[in-house]
Amino acid sequence: MSAKPRISRRIAAIAESATLAVDGKAKALKAAGRPVIGFGAGEPDFPTPDYIVKAAVEASEKVANHRYTPTPGLPELREAIVAKTLRDSNYKITADQVLVTNGGKQAVYESFASIIDPGDEVILPAPYWTTYPECIKLAGGVAVEVFADETQNYCVTVEQLEAARTEKTKALLFCSPSNPTGSVYSPEQAKAIGEWALKNNIWVITDEIYEHLRYDGATAPSLPVLVPELADTTIILNGVAKTYAMTGWRVGWMIGPKDVIKAATNLQSHLTSNVSNVSQRAAIAALTGDLTAVHEMGIAFDRRRKLIVKMLNEIPGVECPTPTGAFYVYPSVKGVLGKEIRGKRPHTSAELASLILDEVEVAAVPGEAFGPSGYLRFSYATSDEDIVEGITRVKNLLSEAKD
Repeated sequence: MSAKPRISRRIAAIAESATLAVDGKAKALKAAGRPVIGFGAGEPDFPTPDYIVKAAVEASEKVANHRYTPTPGLPELREAIVAKTLRDSNYKITADQVLVTNGGKQAVYESFASIIDPGDEVILPAPYWTTYPECIKLAGGVAVEVFADETQNYCVTVEQLEAARTEKTKALLFCSPSNPTGSVYSPEQAKAIGEWALKNNIWVITDEIYEHLRYDGATAPSLPVLVPELADTTIILNGVAKTYAMTGWRVGWMIGPKDVIKAATNLQSHLTSNVSNVSQRAAIAALTGDLTAVHEMGIAFDRRRKLIVKMLNEIPGVECPTPTGAFYVYPSVKGVLGKEIRGKRPHTSAELASLILDEVEVAAVPGEAFGPSGYLRFSYATSDEDIVEGITRVKNLLSEAKD
């Protein structure tokens, strides 16, 4: 009799988060005294605003916050999310359409788990965030990738989506502003995609975590606002992590039809119960406070965006579109691949990223983590000084490339 596997096939099939792996390696090298500059993790380098931290300190002193509270979230936080959604998206919801989750990743997983059955297909525009396909797998679904390259500003078309649709298609993942590319769909593009999904009875899971990080006048209206009839088959993902520099506080949420939210709440009641009450109190302060700190961070991100795009486009063989959202750039490095650099010939972006880290101690995430090879993702949620130093190192290295 053959031995049974120690690790379940379902979990063994899940890949480690490539972005966190790169960030972890960069931090380990730094801890060892190496002058590594990391562009891996999507994490603002700003501290959480003081008024939010103060709310958490005060909350930690109250005994009520030392106890279990309702699985869907503190009533005050759910109401704050209702008000924030109306304020920022002009989308009217009720508190029983909201589930507060342990960060955005839990919202992603529970959304797929609540609507996907084994064998259901989920259309996944690529480049995509690394967690999406793994959560689809965990839910028993099949990710169907639809790739849009730099000539399309990394935005898929309705025609591409229609070509990927089959009788098994259950849902579409939509993310704008995008991680990893920073691209933002125009209202016209988004509306056309929403209308296509509605026509074909396809669920939409739309990730709005970067909604406040937009530049050059870009707008990103919520899909159920653009296509109101889509509300009953749309799940919205969001959280405080990126907007308020609160990645470590682990507060996200999902908004959707009441039956879906109830199902996801049942699941969460067995997974993690409620989110940390202190973190929830901090999130209430974030959502009900003014957006001054958010705007100030946005000004810095905009400056860094322009700086890193300019520097990357000065590197021979590198083509970097100008993103209009989030805090990532996604340059094509296809013009560098196959060339000799310090005795090596990287043929994939994974090999190139490894070479860059080994030779000049700069950490970027290769395109293979997000879809096809040929690209690197750099997060500019870091200091201007690190951008200048890091990209200069990359430029000096890649300028040595020869046929």
